Amino acid sequence: MARRFRGESHHKVDAKGRVSIPASFRRVLESSDPNWQPGDNPELVIVYGDHRRKYLECYTMQAIDEVDAKIDALPRGSMKRKMLQRLFHGQSFPTNVDETGRLVLPAKLRKKIGLEGEAFFIAAGDTFQIWKPETYESEELAATEEWLDGLGDDVDPLQFLDEVEGG
Repeated sequence: MARRFRGESHHKVDAKGRVSIPASFRRVLESSDPNWQPGDNPELVIVYGDHRRKYLECYTMQAIDEVDAKIDALPRGSMKRKMLQRLFHGQSFPTNVDETGRLVLPAKLRKKIGLEGEAFFIAAGDTFQIWKPETYESEELAATEEWLDGLGDDVDPLQFLDEVEGG
């Protein structure tokens, strides 16, 4: 199993769209890029997806290969395959980390999520997300807190992991 992204952090975005990636995220990108060698810049794919997404999802090469394999397993010509190809192949941006550990986010991607002076990075297992900090706090963090509050004080979210084993 590949290494997972962990943690969250805020980073400045300059006028050219350059933003530093958390160092621990760079290590995961390196270990999950089959073509990476010491001294190289690891590759990744940024999926900006449909109009409902208010963040950019960054896939390691290994993770995007897994998605591609699942898309390829769908029947050719099926609507599901066409739509997933559009979302993951068409609405994506292959890139790499530069020599200084930064990504260059094109204006189109920054505009899509309203990203200006600061970016919020959060781990999501084998991907990580880039958000406008205010959007993350008002939508994603608020939804997480609402979900937790709805569980009640005596419910530990870890108990849901036991449901995975039973199917």
